[in-house]
Amino acid sequence: MKVAWAVDLHKIFTLFIIYGMMSYYGNFSVGAWVFLGLHGIYGYCWLIKDFGFRDHQLENKLSFLGFINLYVLLIAWYWLMPWLFIARAIEPSGLVLFFAIAIHTLGVVTMVAGDGQRHWILKYRSQPGLIREGMYRYTRNPNYLGELMLYAAYALLANHWIAWAIYGYMAIYFLARMKGKDNAISRHPGWADYKAQSGLVIPWALINGRAVMDRISKNNKTATESHLHEK
Repeated sequence: MKVAWAVDLHKIFTLFIIYGMMSYYGNFSVGAWVFLGLHGIYGYCWLIKDFGFRDHQLENKLSFLGFINLYVLLIAWYWLMPWLFIARAIEPSGLVLFFAIAIHTLGVVTMVAGDGQRHWILKYRSQPGLIREGMYRYTRNPNYLGELMLYAAYALLANHWIAWAIYGYMAIYFLARMKGKDNAISRHPGWADYKAQSGLVIPWALINGRAVMDRISKNNKTATESHLHEK
């Protein structure tokens, strides 16, 4: 059994698990439907991505015991977030729903775009090296950033410390993987400059305005070169 099969099964079942919670508790509020739409349909967004460009790490083999451990230690905990929301009949405000949907949408797009760019560059480029453009220009891990954003939306809706504890557990796991990736790619030429240019996960340059200044400087340089060429 591959790791991908365990993860994909979880993504498929999540929609039905959450709807089952709604039916069991008789909670068909607007908030519950929004949670179902976000978390349940995210699983199918993942499946589309997986069919298009699967992460090679998900091709690793799992024993049956490994499958059980993967669920117990990592995957099944995510179902506690919708349970905390639905069982407690949380009624989020319109503002909370807005932020949850906004963060979730941006997170899914960021994750898929990051994974897609990495997959196609690694598949078709002729020489190994750092990926420093596009989604990877200001963050070295746009895929993890996207996942952190969308799961933050679930924790925000659940509105319980256990949900945020699960989120913290997931963030620590992701951090370990990101650090391992940094160690692996640090051997490539240009690593020091790229590390200084980008954040481990948060694209600080987009927050502090440096990215905007870089773009303005680049546009001015291009315009100057074009003007000189015309002369």
